[in-house]
Amino acid sequence: MKALKQETIQTKIEKISAVSALVLREIPAALETETSFLSFRERLSLANITHPLKQREWVAARMAVKESLDALGLVYPGFYKDRHGKSHSMNGIGYVSLSHTERFAAAIYHQEMPVGIDIDHVREKTLRLGPKFLSDKELEFLPKDPLHYTLAWSAKETIFKCQGRKGISLREHILLDPFPVDAPFIYGQIHHTDHSNHFYKVKPYVQNDLVMTYTVW
Repeated sequence: MKALKQETIQTKIEKISAVSALVLREIPAALETETSFLSFRERLSLANITHPLKQREWVAARMAVKESLDALGLVYPGFYKDRHGKSHSMNGIGYVSLSHTERFAAAIYHQEMPVGIDIDHVREKTLRLGPKFLSDKELEFLPKDPLHYTLAWSAKETIFKCQGRKGISLREHILLDPFPVDAPFIYGQIHHTDHSNHFYKVKPYVQNDLVMTYTVW
């Protein structure tokens, strides 16, 4: 499992390949004034968000997308969400996934393949929620540890976002292979749906109480 360096956690930019990059950044304490990079459609969406924290989260996630595109030398085209809640570029090129949690926002972009990303804080309550997102088999093999449960939750969220369709149950349909808490990868598969039984290889990162996972199809 790769750890995020403490000194770079405010803004982490990782160029995964020549066609893919991800960014993890802190959510600003005040709304960023520099939003001119947003498309007209995005600025309309932002204007409809009234809660200050939600505004900052929304902008921070899109700044993370822009920074990932900057790392690849690409122009920010603007993004919109489809009826499943999955983000798409307005120029129809590439794939993107966004996530945010308390204090942090993240995004991943790939020019050719679907992607998914998720960030979460490790919390004790994840243990209580385990039966809602873990199968009976997963409850058997996972140690009852908040970090292990958070990694499982985040990996499933990442797979869910990568496949990009509603109607998928984390507990019933997305099933993980057993993994140690320091695993370099977490493997999972979507079962018993009309979607392809594709195997997913999820990359985890941990820094203090923050977990981030991502996958490329």
